[in-house]
Amino acid sequence: MDPRIEPSTGDYSGERITSLANAVYLRLMTPLGSWWADPTLGSRLHELERELDVPRVRILARQYAEQALASLMPERASRITVTSTHLRKGWCDLLVSVVHLTGQEQQFKHPVKVA
Repeated sequence: MDPRIEPSTGDYSGERITSLANAVYLRLMTPLGSWWADPTLGSRLHELERELDVPRVRILARQYAEQALASLMPERASRITVTSTHLRKGWCDLLVSVVHLTGQEQQFKHPVKVA
């Protein structure tokens, strides 16, 4: 069991979890190559902050998220699906569906700020 990270604040919430929520959060929020213990952990989503709010950027966001989450596939997850949506101006919302090896499916929403 891991202490749960609250996505809205980045702090520990005080509860314990056995899901992949922390793994997904850390891989999407950490800039690729910036964590000292594993330079392959993280995503390139932070690079999109200066990109315009156009369909091409939503495709890039989905691809960057898929790349970041790919390391979960063989050992911890059996399937990961990422879709990008445009619900509000200046944001690209990623909808991430992760199927744990136990068969439990979880949904995550990850907002990405764009210009």
